[in-house]
Amino acid sequence: MTATGTFTPKPGAAPLGRMIAAQTALETRMLLRNGEQLLLTVVIPTLLLTLFSVVDIVDTGRGEPVDFLAPGILALAVMSTAFTGQAIATGFERRYGVLKRLGTTPLPRWALMTAKTGSVLVTEVLQIVLLTVVAFALGWSPHGNPGAVLLLLVLGTAAFSGLGLLMAGTLKAEATLAAANLVFLLLLVAGGVVVPLSKFPDAAQSVLQLLPISALSDGLRDVLQQGTGVPWGDLGILAVWAALGLGAAARFFRWE
Repeated sequence: MTATGTFTPKPGAAPLGRMIAAQTALETRMLLRNGEQLLLTVVIPTLLLTLFSVVDIVDTGRGEPVDFLAPGILALAVMSTAFTGQAIATGFERRYGVLKRLGTTPLPRWALMTAKTGSVLVTEVLQIVLLTVVAFALGWSPHGNPGAVLLLLVLGTAAFSGLGLLMAGTLKAEATLAAANLVFLLLLVAGGVVVPLSKFPDAAQSVLQLLPISALSDGLRDVLQQGTGVPWGDLGILAVWAALGLGAAARFFRWE
């Protein structure tokens, strides 16, 4: 306050942490209000889990079908949010100039990507809680180390997030929409989510096992169904995909 009793304006940006938190909350609200995204990230995984657990469509081996399916559906939920949903949403934000306008605000570009990742993590927590409740209602009996599960989910999120941002930042929005949905369907069928990889020819298995969705679903299944320790092989595959995806996204992402 000056000597005359009037307030002196003090313009400036909010603290960085507060800006990231506000942008994360906004990104999360936008994601949860989008009906198409909810269908992809919540409704489809829940329906698949319920349908394949109740109806004997696929031979999942010994034990209850839900014990095989639940880890794969959790992996699918991560992919649907971190890859498919984020790629489509970010691609259209880029097309409509939203990212360009946000780039002129005090929020750094890396902080915007951090906020987007935060919104993905919040959505994934909600997905996992819902799918876990449904799986328990269907008779799921998980085992294993929760720390290993958390590590798999974090690396899986990083891997799919990097690939989603790479696609959104290099392709046109319409191409991203088509490609992201096509990849989602292909990996749903050939990624060990609901169909065991053992059903595929040996030559195909050696390739499919290197996919991030296969590594995530197999790793979760090893821990939650078999009760094994830390699946270092699957974690290594996810770490490589995360490094390649995030590195390529940082290098080639176009904001306009």
